[in-house]
Amino acid sequence: MNAQLSSIPGSDRWLSCEKLDLGWSDDEKYIIHTESDGKLLLRCARADQADAKKGEFELLQAVSRLGVNASRPVDYGLFDGGVYTVYSWLEGESMEKALPTLSPADQYRLGLEAGRALRLIHSLPAPCDAPAWSERMGRKFDRKIRMARECPIEIPGREAMIAYIESHRHLLSDRPQTMHHGDYHCGNLILTPDGHVGVIDFNRWDAGEPWEEFNRIVWCAQASPLFASGRINGYFEPEGRVPDDFFPLVTTYILSNQLSSLPWAIPFGQQEIDVMLRQAKEVLSWYDQCTRDVPRWYLSEEQAASLLHP
Repeated sequence: MNAQLSSIPGSDRWLSCEKLDLGWSDDEKYIIHTESDGKLLLRCARADQADAKKGEFELLQAVSRLGVNASRPVDYGLFDGGVYTVYSWLEGESMEKALPTLSPADQYRLGLEAGRALRLIHSLPAPCDAPAWSERMGRKFDRKIRMARECPIEIPGREAMIAYIESHRHLLSDRPQTMHHGDYHCGNLILTPDGHVGVIDFNRWDAGEPWEEFNRIVWCAQASPLFASGRINGYFEPEGRVPDDFFPLVTTYILSNQLSSLPWAIPFGQQEIDVMLRQAKEVLSWYDQCTRDVPRWYLSEEQAASLLHP
């Protein structure tokens, strides 16, 4: 163990400490073992991230109280290397890898669970001083449109995506705001040993319009359309139906992300560029080149029931 880690309170009681190289976060991550708490996840960040890490820790405390199957917050504080947080270790396999191996019924069931868990997270209100959503997201739209038009690589369907966004921008008005996981998709969900959904990696937490959290459902749909459909249907179980404005608004978020995904990928090299080019073409096909609001892969609760129980 390096000297900086040894300055973390309680580190003298760790039985082991192993570096973990996973994910896109700038955090340094370690698996530690203690006699009292067993296997834990240690995350270390720069000191200037202290406020964000405290917010993440407090959000996980609230999420745990709601009964969401997520990592339990254990400890937080400053040390010689910056700020540290400790969470319980949530055992399981990446949902992204697990889904293709599961039966259609299990894929849909887990999607329902993921939707219910997200609904619980969204029961936590955003700070009362959060700026109006139409202003905040409107600025994001403007920035992403500008990035797309300045991109040196042609983005498939760019102008059709921009036209859709502009014609649905009004849907941002008067939207509620809640706490966000920040990166909710099958890459940050796990299949636990007992066959349920676990939610991990709240590192990108924020607050905003709740349905924006479906902007990354693209990754879920690519892994399993049944899981993605279940995630939507499970989220709206209390109402029993998907609201009319859900799909137009979520499609606007998804297309906005697609506009910025290729400019984002360029610094990471050709492999990431190719991934985002394929994804843009696939998303365009789901929405018939931006002429429909509901993606072709979506199955309503009734459609899913008839498929799974013919």
